[in-house]
Amino acid sequence: MPNLQVLADSFYDAFYSNSWRNSSTSLLGLSIPDSYRIQDIVCQKRVEAGEDVVGYKVGCTSVAIRDQFGIEEPISGRLFSPHIYSEGIQINRQRYANCAIEPEIVLTIGSDLFGQDLPDETLFNAIECVSPGIELHNYTFWHDPPCLQELICSGGIHAGLIVGEKKVAPRDLHFKNDTFSVYRDDKLIASAPALEIMGGPLNSLRWLVNSLSSLGEILKEGSLVIPGSPTELISVAHDCDVEVVIQNVGRVSATFIS
Repeated sequence: MPNLQVLADSFYDAFYSNSWRNSSTSLLGLSIPDSYRIQDIVCQKRVEAGEDVVGYKVGCTSVAIRDQFGIEEPISGRLFSPHIYSEGIQINRQRYANCAIEPEIVLTIGSDLFGQDLPDETLFNAIECVSPGIELHNYTFWHDPPCLQELICSGGIHAGLIVGEKKVAPRDLHFKNDTFSVYRDDKLIASAPALEIMGGPLNSLRWLVNSLSSLGEILKEGSLVIPGSPTELISVAHDCDVEVVIQNVGRVSATFIS
């Protein structure tokens, strides 16, 4: 039986050092509930170190990714301050373990959400505003082959979030046909509709509320939620400008330097 505290210490260290220092510890035999317990321990350590939990991310929202890891539902992780940045920021990509990005919409939750299978109207009414975003990733798996347990323990290999200044009302979106586009140095490199996110981001938000509620937890007013990306992860292997354009939401950009 893997030692959960030892593994949590390793994932905590890996986030800041971009290296895996505990080569003797295996994730084999680690259950999904234990993987989330490790994520919880890492979260507690980060809070004790001075960070704040400001919301949640939902990952593995596409059928292709879930098929890859042999799972039937997505995963969740936390968003932490001070790793939330404003648009136009310069990002040192060498601070990350194989820096990668995804286009995201950022939901600001305006009222508490709790319960199972809440209707669309309730979810709509609870969203204060929607902004364009760029999720940052440490796109490195320390265990070969990549496994679901590591994905959960690491909080979905999440490393940070860039949030655009634009804020729109949720009813300005279709939440299905809105197109997400990613440009690198003004060249379009990825594009996909919002319905690729579990049939629409509201389904992803509903899943998150279901998951939290089953644990007796509330998705609290003021939380940020990124419900998943319709595109693949995009590696940032060299210095470049990245712009994400989300139909009916707006655009957000960042410069990646070394």
